[in-house]
Amino acid sequence: MSAEEKTEKATPKKVKQSRKEGQVARTQELGAWVSVLFVAMSLQWLCRSGMAKVQVLMVTTIRATASPDQHDMFSVLRDGSSMALLMTVVLGACIMVIGVSSAIAQGGLFFATKAMKPKWSRLNPIQGVKRLFGPHAVWEGLKMLIKSALVGFFVWRAVVGLVPLVGGLVPVDAGLHIAADAATGLMRDVALAGLVAAAADYAVQRRKTGKQVRMTKKEVRDEHKQSEGDPHVKGQIRSRQMAAARSRMMAAVPEADVVLVNPTHVAVALRYDPAKGTPRVVAKGAGLVATRIRELAEANRVTLVEDIPLARALHAGCEVGQEIPPQLYQAVAQVLAFVLSLRAAGVPAGRHRTPRTGEPLPEVPRAGRRPPRPAVPDPSGPAPTGR
Repeated sequence: MSAEEKTEKATPKKVKQSRKEGQVARTQELGAWVSVLFVAMSLQWLCRSGMAKVQVLMVTTIRATASPDQHDMFSVLRDGSSMALLMTVVLGACIMVIGVSSAIAQGGLFFATKAMKPKWSRLNPIQGVKRLFGPHAVWEGLKMLIKSALVGFFVWRAVVGLVPLVGGLVPVDAGLHIAADAATGLMRDVALAGLVAAAADYAVQRRKTGKQVRMTKKEVRDEHKQSEGDPHVKGQIRSRQMAAARSRMMAAVPEADVVLVNPTHVAVALRYDPAKGTPRVVAKGAGLVATRIRELAEANRVTLVEDIPLARALHAGCEVGQEIPPQLYQAVAQVLAFVLSLRAAGVPAGRHRTPRTGEPLPEVPRAGRRPPRPAVPDPSGPAPTGR
């Protein structure tokens, strides 16, 4: 099987695009035959409801001819024209609604703007011969033959039913009613047969359109890449996003209060804003990123404190922009108090050893899996013990 064969079902995007190009399974006969059926079913009602008016109009016309008068003639003309116009408008409006409804039922109402554009391929004589003798032309000919045979059969049956009226043995009124019933019955039977043919034609058109909008496997993959995103492009976008985030992180290092180092592999920059409460991690990194953080801190006279356990705990348990975990409040508070004392002494810059003693730090969950902070105790409850 060739890789270029269209063996895959069309995707929703392809179906939508094909609709814009006018490739929709649709038969023009459905609306026409439904309209004929509607006319056949409504003719009897129109004849019964309008028969009295027609009789009055005929009597008025005969009386007007007996004594011709211009005013009476215009009155007869007005009444006859208004009645004919009313029936025509009602039938025409109903037929228009039926046509639009049948079009909507076969795939919706839309404007195929691309189908209006001229295509030079339609002038290709070879393609024209293929359309003339192709499967579609064979189907159209067969459909026309079947419809002609059915119409001929129904007409023959209606004529056979009207043969007894030719001898004049049936009263005129009864003959007119029988002829009207035969005509409406003929239209109804022809319309029903046409609807069956229209349903078959719609099935053929749907199958043909389904084949036309099929896609190759390569087209499906390309569309999937366009909708979901090419992995290479997504990787480039992710790299650029990471680079932008790293740039913003590095820009926050000069505003930090202290940088905890390990002493060369890990670096975590903290900033404490009393208005926001808990200190936050404004930058962190390992390896080359840690080296760059240390260089920026030294260049901007930010205090560096060597504290291996605390630097590792903050690096593993915090993301950039997060508050420090409650388990490390006391340890970070000791370091910040030490930094503030250095500022008070006028020597905030440089690298210093941690003021903390060697007490072990509590275990901190890794970043992204931190449990929620404990709820604030109710002020109305008992006072906490201790200081």
